[in-house]
Amino acid sequence: MKNFLAELESRGFIRQITEREKLAEKLAAGPVTAYIGFDPTADSLHAGSLLPIMALVHLQRAGHRPILMLGAGTARVGDPSGKTEMRKLLEGKEIDDNARKIQRQVSRFLDFSPGKAILLNNHDWLKNLRYVDFLREIGRHFSVNRMLAAEAYKIRMEKGLSFLEFNYQILQAYDFLVLFREQGCVLQMGGDDQWGNILAGIDLIRRLESADAFGLTFPLLTTASQEKMGKTAAGAVWLDPERTSPYDFFQYFRNVDDRDLENFLGFFTFLPMEEIRMVKDLSEAELNQAKTILAFEITKFVHGDKEAESAWKAAAQLFGAKGINPNLLPSSSIHKITLGAAEEDIPSSSLPRQRLVNGLPAWELIFEVGLAPSKSEARRLIQQGGVYINDEKIGEGHDLISPVSVRDGAILIRVGKKKYHKIKVI
Repeated sequence: MKNFLAELESRGFIRQITEREKLAEKLAAGPVTAYIGFDPTADSLHAGSLLPIMALVHLQRAGHRPILMLGAGTARVGDPSGKTEMRKLLEGKEIDDNARKIQRQVSRFLDFSPGKAILLNNHDWLKNLRYVDFLREIGRHFSVNRMLAAEAYKIRMEKGLSFLEFNYQILQAYDFLVLFREQGCVLQMGGDDQWGNILAGIDLIRRLESADAFGLTFPLLTTASQEKMGKTAAGAVWLDPERTSPYDFFQYFRNVDDRDLENFLGFFTFLPMEEIRMVKDLSEAELNQAKTILAFEITKFVHGDKEAESAWKAAAQLFGAKGINPNLLPSSSIHKITLGAAEEDIPSSSLPRQRLVNGLPAWELIFEVGLAPSKSEARRLIQQGGVYINDEKIGEGHDLISPVSVRDGAILIRVGKKKYHKIKVI
């Protein structure tokens, strides 16, 4: 069996862990069942969900059994972790609809055939709890003083913590107990903001079952510029192709900061770490190629081979990209693909650089190149947030195109998801 903990540690996944040596012995002794929960507060997971998903995949690849738990029950309460204000409470039907959509979405990431992985929903056991019985059996084991010392609650105490949210930790601990009893689950994993909740579950299992359970947390990801990973000016980067197109998904990872490249390759690909560690010594041109490989590999994981290939070919034609050095991250399947033209020719035209010196309104240029039937329609598209310059959304009042907008001798304009025009600046 592959060493699961060693794999996670080499890739930078582990932030905190309980009883590491004892857990390592447990993992080495035979298949272990572990879980991560995802509350369906939206109808899609987002790029920030990828780190825990990848951890479950590594777990399965190491011969263990992952449980992916949808928290349609706990979503009705709202997790205060990492929030300065109470989350908006969703209606039960919306939560259940979200859970069904996410269930279809995650089915591509793990092998859910019998004995391989389990997909569960905590609403199945939380919906029938009898309040007084639950308080007597479970609630009596929780210390209010200890709960208030948890970081998630301490932050919220300043602005007010509702009694509803205060129960979240108890319910999450109960989830762990249920999974321990019914599935033999002994390990809970999650983001580092879940540390207190995970410890509460471990303590509950120890009290009621006199048994060992373990916890492991991942770092909360921010980029080198201290922004939350997976957030853009346009909003979250979603895993649903209807909310974030595979091309835009590809471009998000293609444009990561150079300083994030090595970490993101470790987190979001399965490429060998001995290859990944080499990227810190790359030149500027090869850094860009390595970021293309990162974007290709993670797009392939989320959207499949065909979409990853299409996104790469489209980006190559739009930005004039060349092939990838075969000696760079050679385990990537991108090297098996011949880089040709995208399926559709990208319309292009030329523009004298002089016209950009004093700033050229984007609406004027959009109309000139035929991306809008009139100047007023071009203005409306900008107002509605549907216009991108070099894949960055522009807004009304911030739409002047200048020489700084030129990349590699050109400007790429996109309207909506599929209408492009490449302007060669001369």
